[in-house]
Amino acid sequence: MIALFTVLAISFVLGSIPASLWVGQIFYKMDIRNFGSGNLGTTNAFRNLGWKAGVSVLVIDFMKGFAASYWVAMYAFEIGAGPIAPPGWEADAFLKITCGLFAVVGHMFPIFAKFKGGKGAATACGMLYGIEPISIGISSVVFILIVYATRYVSLASITASFIYPISLLVMRYGFGYYVDGSIIIFAILIASGIIYKHKSNIQRLINGTESRISFSKNKDKCEESPEKMTEAEV
Repeated sequence: MIALFTVLAISFVLGSIPASLWVGQIFYKMDIRNFGSGNLGTTNAFRNLGWKAGVSVLVIDFMKGFAASYWVAMYAFEIGAGPIAPPGWEADAFLKITCGLFAVVGHMFPIFAKFKGGKGAATACGMLYGIEPISIGISSVVFILIVYATRYVSLASITASFIYPISLLVMRYGFGYYVDGSIIIFAILIASGIIYKHKSNIQRLINGTESRISFSKNKDKCEESPEKMTEAEV
């Protein structure tokens, strides 16, 4: 129990690192909470800090989830049974999921930012990659393609989340690849939660008022009209 409590606490603190807030404050002298949607996530970083900062935040948030579900979960054995793990030992699916989930919760409710964080898509993606990399790799490709084609980060996050549990089901029942049932159930739950957290983005996509990011070298920030900024801030 001590080992479990320790790795869960580490995972939560790791997830609480507000990458978009710190990147904005350190490199841009901006508090991203005062711009756009005010959300401490990848999408708002892309919109208001530019694509370079957005990519940096994306990588950091991804690694928070991956580190928790892969490395921190493995650390539980060293705490509970000593420094030497038996050959081939690997943390079970439950421990990986639990540690990863605490990192996602930490991202959504960070202790370093008054418990007001992001929506968790990038951190959840990293967490799921640490659990089962093939299917989340598929979702990552989908994410990149949609961002490149539409410049809507929110649409890419929603679609990639929707694809993830479907990929697991196809792998297990279509190709006979072993996937733990608990991972499939959790994937459905986490995908549903991420999509729900994007409900405001979905409404703006339907209304045609969702902001796009820009890849222009001469314009590092996203293209937003005053009307869109007003709605995002509301």
